[in-house]
Amino acid sequence: MKVAIIGYSGSGKSTLARKFGQFYHAEVLHLDQVHHMPGWKERDYESARKIVSDFLDEHSSWVIDGNYGKLLFERRMEEADIIIMLLFNRFSSLLRAWKRYRTYKGKSRPDMAEGCPEKMDAEFIKWILFDGRTKSTRDHYRKIKLQFPDKVIILKNQRQIDAFNDRKGLV
Repeated sequence: MKVAIIGYSGSGKSTLARKFGQFYHAEVLHLDQVHHMPGWKERDYESARKIVSDFLDEHSSWVIDGNYGKLLFERRMEEADIIIMLLFNRFSSLLRAWKRYRTYKGKSRPDMAEGCPEKMDAEFIKWILFDGRTKSTRDHYRKIKLQFPDKVIILKNQRQIDAFNDRKGLV
């Protein structure tokens, strides 16, 4: 099984990826770990692209969470058996990110690169509420839904995630 999980920041992509990885006994790749290096530095594009390419080449079953359009996005969408879009409203995403911050404050969370302690600053809040929800981003998600109608699943809140997990038998 190959599962791509995309969506807005703070919507629970990494948490769902871990559950799917365990359920399907699939390797999980968190793109935040690929993109970031210690100290919140960005990995160079070629190195990041190679990590994702090697991962896709090496695993017949995988779960990948994250958007990162430059990291073989089209290939990930084409190869995925299921594309899950987590499209929570901005305030739910902000609340979830705040809870995550309180849990991991001062530490790197399991789905982030080591040396990147969880943070909640004005720039990230602005990203969650506005900058990560531009018209082009919304149009991009609509395009994916139209391009892959048979494998896109849209979940907009925790109740929908829970119901989906119950149907799939995920805990």
